[in-house]
Amino acid sequence: MLTITDLTKQYPTGLKALHGISLTVDEPQVVAIIGPSGAGKSTLIRCVNRLVEPTSGSVLLDGTDITKLGRGPLRRARRRMGMIFQEYNLVDRLTVMENLLSGRLGYVGFWRAFRRNYPAADVQAAYALLDRVGLHGYENTRADALSGGQRQRVGIGRALMQQPDLLLVDEPTASLDPKTSRQIMRIIVELAHERGTPALLNIHDVPLARSHADRIIGLTAGAIVFDGKPDDLNEAVLTEIYGEEDWSKTVGRDDDDDGGGNAAPGRSGRPGDLDSAAVAG
Repeated sequence: MLTITDLTKQYPTGLKALHGISLTVDEPQVVAIIGPSGAGKSTLIRCVNRLVEPTSGSVLLDGTDITKLGRGPLRRARRRMGMIFQEYNLVDRLTVMENLLSGRLGYVGFWRAFRRNYPAADVQAAYALLDRVGLHGYENTRADALSGGQRQRVGIGRALMQQPDLLLVDEPTASLDPKTSRQIMRIIVELAHERGTPALLNIHDVPLARSHADRIIGLTAGAIVFDGKPDDLNEAVLTEIYGEEDWSKTVGRDDDDDGGGNAAPGRSGRPGDLDSAAVAG
């Protein structure tokens, strides 16, 4: 369970990015955080695992206050929080498999990791995740040879290799085309539900959030102004979050248009070949 209480972040310039944020995620749900640029969405996500140091407040993950941990305990706590980045954060010269297995670095010894001598169970789990995210046959491909959508799939797999208790997702679709964005969002949501892993997901695309998230939190100027179900995100709420605008089209659900429905990407008939969902990424 994640419990955030009175979380604030004020920068040395005096800018206050978060104003007493309090929220609880006590079930394996995908929580989308929406709001205008500068609302504090990324700051909130990064304060949870202290990539950004909060000024005050508490962040409890299963009873452990992350904000009070020293360097060693914080490093161990971060193993329990998988992070999926907007900019992917892959090591370009390494292969897809090597990037995926880097999600286990917090669990294996230094020399074993240096020699890339991972336990057989980790390697088997990595192959299963490659198949699950639609990258079967790409294990020996260098990361810098992948498309944006494929790189994000590797990032998702790497985060899940940590077997995390919480997923933190920072703008996973910002650099992707609309079709690939829906596919990536679907993969994240399905895997989070399959594994019973709660996820906090910062996203700009409101229709995409409404179509896939279980719960939506709206931030404005560092404060929560909405916390509810996607169907409750009406024009009045969007005006409160973003300001005056014609929101009549935005409140419509963003249904998948790639013919994939909610089916997960998987293996095609030929080794090394990707299904239609993966090719599009």
